[in-house]
Amino acid sequence: MKISEIKVSYTNDNKNNFKITSSQTSYEAFLDSWDKDIIELQEEFKILLLSRSNQVLGIYSLSKGSTSATIVDAKLVFSVALKCNAASIIIAHNHPSNNLKPSQADKSLTKKLKTAGEYLDVKLLDHIIVTSGGYYSFSDNCEL
Repeated sequence: MKISEIKVSYTNDNKNNFKITSSQTSYEAFLDSWDKDIIELQEEFKILLLSRSNQVLGIYSLSKGSTSATIVDAKLVFSVALKCNAASIIIAHNHPSNNLKPSQADKSLTKKLKTAGEYLDVKLLDHIIVTSGGYYSFSDNCEL
């Protein structure tokens, strides 16, 4: 029996010098990556991957869902973060309803990902709820 060897590699050719300095800059980065034609139609979940100095490594679109929910798999969140050698992450999802109030499911997910990140030394810095007209930051509201 021959067992395949797993190959792990890493490259970062990102020449981006964009640095996250606040929830506002996080929101702007996320909003710039959103398809404005469906931000009020379909819920999406994205991950902003950061270096130790909060330089943006990139944004990963993890999932798209329905008008009121999307599936988020913690294993996938952190497999992307680890593969990118991210020191920290900021997560975001949109509310097509334009309601900025976090749901109980939003709060539970945030707590789960924060705990998982602590075990993996990948810090969850914030969870942003994005709408076309504004945002809600868990960190700014002391919910992280």
